[in-house]
Amino acid sequence: MRNDHFRWVGIGCALLGAVLTALVVAGWQPLLAWDGRVAQDLHAHAVVHSGVTRSMRVLTDWVWDPWAMRALAAVACFLLWWRGDRERALRVALAVVAATVVQQGLKAAVGRERPVWSDPVDSAHYAAYPSGHALTATVVCGMLLWLIPRPAPQWAPAAWALAALSVLGVGFTRLHLGVHWFSDVVAGWLLGAALVVLATSACVWRGRDGERPER
Repeated sequence: MRNDHFRWVGIGCALLGAVLTALVVAGWQPLLAWDGRVAQDLHAHAVVHSGVTRSMRVLTDWVWDPWAMRALAAVACFLLWWRGDRERALRVALAVVAATVVQQGLKAAVGRERPVWSDPVDSAHYAAYPSGHALTATVVCGMLLWLIPRPAPQWAPAAWALAALSVLGVGFTRLHLGVHWFSDVVAGWLLGAALVVLATSACVWRGRDGERPER
């Protein structure tokens, strides 16, 4: 039953992501107005608090950058492959590749402009929707959490907390730096979560030792 709930969470995230994408493409005014208010408020804070803004740039450009996340996933894949756990190594790799394809495909299809400021504190290129930082961090952190052994070791809660901080934190940095709309980040989270469920659900159903888990 728990696995059924897990799959329904993934389906729900995918559906919400699809609805959000449709609203962005249609230019639904309540959503655009909300995006604008959030962007204005956070940009005003970023301009005034330059020290915080510099910290945000370090986090988004180095710690939580998509390439840093992909490198972390690559290390996990290498270790899994070296240990002979090739199935899970491939699933992690495919999830990260799928995240990149989805991100770039939607950016090209939607073509949403990024926020434009007279006094920008950062810059970003290509289309805004969805946030590649948020999507990549969600997929990588989700796949790494999936790799935690069962029963969960003592350090598992710390890993979950660090993953949550990374996923939520990278979204906030993109908003604070004024390079994304709020709905861009939410879309990255939703689509990333859906990809994690898609990548892991088959193995969750079968079980890690090749047996069907109890329901």
